[in-house]
Amino acid sequence: MSILKTAVLAAALTASAVSGAYASDAATPTTATHAKNVVLVHGAFADGSGWRPVYDLLTARGYRVSIVQNPLTSLEDDVAATRRVLDRQDGPTVLVGHSWGGTVITEAGVHDKVTALVYVSALAPDAGETTAQQYAGFAPTPEFVIDTAADGFGIVKPAQFKAGFAHDTTDADAAFLRDSQVPINMAAFATPLTQSAWRSKPSWAVIATEDKAFDQAMLVHMAERIGADITRVSASHALFYTQPGVVADAIERAAQGVRQE
Repeated sequence: MSILKTAVLAAALTASAVSGAYASDAATPTTATHAKNVVLVHGAFADGSGWRPVYDLLTARGYRVSIVQNPLTSLEDDVAATRRVLDRQDGPTVLVGHSWGGTVITEAGVHDKVTALVYVSALAPDAGETTAQQYAGFAPTPEFVIDTAADGFGIVKPAQFKAGFAHDTTDADAAFLRDSQVPINMAAFATPLTQSAWRSKPSWAVIATEDKAFDQAMLVHMAERIGADITRVSASHALFYTQPGVVADAIERAAQGVRQE
């Protein structure tokens, strides 16, 4: 049992050494083509069902929405699951990731059908970096506690799930999210990326200002580094569930290639 920062930084120490210097700036992204397809990628300790409120809003607006069910067994497996869904799209597609899903879309987003990326309180490593390295130098998150089993798979500790993951939900909704957790192989955080889609695709980011899973400075740093158009909303880490309108609006802007003034 440990906080996420401790767990992933420990994993990073076992990974192959990578240059610690971040790229000074992201490549200038191309303009997004208008897209009618949206693919949603969930993060760790979750499954695709949490996207239902965003799915309902986007489908009502005429978008074709698909939801990836990540196995959370490895970065490679999650990327493969995402690519299988992308292969089925019939045209330009916005690829959206929450939390760990940001790592997945960064790797999978080089797919030729992807025209824009949306990071929803999400990680955004560069090629050659691990997810764990993104935590280095940022404040710990003591309310977000991971319980890691002997087999190396972790979940958010049930007793602290609402406080750390979804404090702005009802008790009933928090219980559903808690009890539908999918354990993640913690070793995935130590896997270096081979691709960095945000260097060639335009990016949007929605940051939850009450997120207890990440230090705020970390979220802002990652979003600014990739040159994302940033929206901030008062919400928990479960903003995809508690603030679906804000998230759906950001996805729609990405689909239309519209950046906020």
